[in-house]
Amino acid sequence: MSKPFEVGMTHELKIKTLPEHSAQVFYPNLPDVFATPFLAGLMERVSAELMHEHLQPGEQSVGISMNLKHTAATPLGMEVRIRTEIVAVEGRKLTFQLEAFDEAEKIGEASHERFVIQADKFNARVQEKAKKKP
Repeated sequence: MSKPFEVGMTHELKIKTLPEHSAQVFYPNLPDVFATPFLAGLMERVSAELMHEHLQPGEQSVGISMNLKHTAATPLGMEVRIRTEIVAVEGRKLTFQLEAFDEAEKIGEASHERFVIQADKFNARVQEKAKKKP
């Protein structure tokens, strides 16, 4: 049996930034630094990882909102550390507060909401939607 979600639960993720994490992956005219979309994705990942060990069999989580501030550039090759904390639990909806740091300073923060779903029902709805594609 999984433990219930509780306010105050935390989790961290560390990665070394690589060339494939560059903002230039999205548009070549951007600076060659760690990209905001990758920061957002890692914030989602670290929060999903925290939830994963507490989900019941057949459950998954999906992101439903994120308010992100990317406040400092990170040179590629630096390590980035992201910390998430559950700050609210409202039924199946969890709210997280996140902070991100590189080796020199804080580089961002975000609030993020995730929702617990029944994987089979969710996937069935997605498959039905895919059939409607023109």
